[in-house]
Amino acid sequence: MASNYGAGQPDRMPAHFFRKLASGVPGILFTYWLSPDGQSHRYPYVSDQVQDLFGIEPALLNEDARAVFSVIHPEDATGVANSIVHSAQTLEPWCYRARLKLLDGQYQWFEAHSVPERQPDGSTIWYGQFHNIQHYKELEQTLRDSEAEFQFQAGFQKLIARLSGEFIQLGFGSIDECIDELLRSIGGFFGIDRAYVYGFSQDHLTMTNTHEWCAPGVASLMADQQSVAIQEFQWWQAQINAMKSQNQVVFIEDVNQLPPEANNERALLELQGVISMFCVPIWIRGQVMGFFGVDSLSQRPWRQDMADLLIIVSGLLSGALERNRLEEDLLNQSIRDPLTGLHNRRYLMPRLDEVLATCSRHGERFCLAMFDIDHFKRINDNLGHLAGDQVLVRFAELLLANTRNTDVVSRYGGEEFLVVFTELADANVQPLVERIMHAVRAEKFVIGGETFGITVSAGSVCVAELTEEPVSPHALIGLADQRLYQAKQGGRDCLVDASGLSRI
Repeated sequence: MASNYGAGQPDRMPAHFFRKLASGVPGILFTYWLSPDGQSHRYPYVSDQVQDLFGIEPALLNEDARAVFSVIHPEDATGVANSIVHSAQTLEPWCYRARLKLLDGQYQWFEAHSVPERQPDGSTIWYGQFHNIQHYKELEQTLRDSEAEFQFQAGFQKLIARLSGEFIQLGFGSIDECIDELLRSIGGFFGIDRAYVYGFSQDHLTMTNTHEWCAPGVASLMADQQSVAIQEFQWWQAQINAMKSQNQVVFIEDVNQLPPEANNERALLELQGVISMFCVPIWIRGQVMGFFGVDSLSQRPWRQDMADLLIIVSGLLSGALERNRLEEDLLNQSIRDPLTGLHNRRYLMPRLDEVLATCSRHGERFCLAMFDIDHFKRINDNLGHLAGDQVLVRFAELLLANTRNTDVVSRYGGEEFLVVFTELADANVQPLVERIMHAVRAEKFVIGGETFGITVSAGSVCVAELTEEPVSPHALIGLADQRLYQAKQGGRDCLVDASGLSRI
């Protein structure tokens, strides 16, 4: 290994000289020998630190190098072997990083630097050293993590800013599209399998999946999650109560770890393939009206601040939904009668235009009836306007109870009400009007200790009667109003339609 060290010195330096020399060098000094055929290898010299670090005696390595290769991390072993072969073939310096197992069983990173030299017999010897670089790898990882965290936070802030802008600029009626876009964006950003919004019924006894996004290949649950009875899930009901009272986020890290009282919840989630989930309350006007949630269908590490991030998303949803609720209220106030809650004339006229357009395109027939409460002025004069208001409200309720959901029921003005019977042939309107008039006649009012009944007069018209083109809402209403006037003149409590006056 050394020759001609100095005049009078032996050709081979004593071993203790190299031990002293190596003890002052960080890391492990070595010479590594590889046979010409690559089938055998050994360390002619290796410093004593190899025993301190790995528990391998240097004398053993002088005969065979396999003990060192046995402590290389399995994921790095192939790379180390290939790099040695490459260095032997090209005689390029061998430099490599790999994880080695220490005496305490932990793996740490080491880096080797050595120079190869071809021997006369075709074998190769490397002269070099390897040292622990764990500290630098940890620092490197910390820097990478910091950069990744910075990029994540910047990306999240950019996403929230974009979604906030979309919610601010959304037009009335587009809230559903914006929520769908939010769920899609959040699902993609966090790499989750399902994102959704649930709404509670007013009594908080049922919940309904109103919006949902699913990753490709993940089945939708929305159809099966309509009006779900919460009482069947006692543990979940307790979590909902915690949402309402403490603004608490529900985090299920592993469905299999749910407590025994959550057996029903565990069975349902397992059926849905859910492994872990987050649910965050949605607040509207100071009340929890539902929750925003995300599911994972596999085990995954969640960020420690995941709950905080989802609270930000939920806050964005809450603000958008509260604004939408306000806009709905304002719209309802503008198109509904404040006393009876029925639609008013402002809603009726455009709606009639839509019905007429459908009739024109598809030939769907409809009829219209105008009702007027008989002798309504007497009620106001004798019992007062509050009594008159009670009669109007009750009559509106009777109209709703005796018409179909597809019909348009409105207060036209004063004591006059108008009903548009959609998808109705001419011959079928009279039984519907008759049912309403019978219901009114049978109703008994008790106001101020006085019991009395009321009747109504009605005039009806069907769109098929008007042959002039185009038919307009004003023409229909005008004819219905004219027939109502005829019913009043005919003695009240009757209907006038195309066939004339009918006592019902």
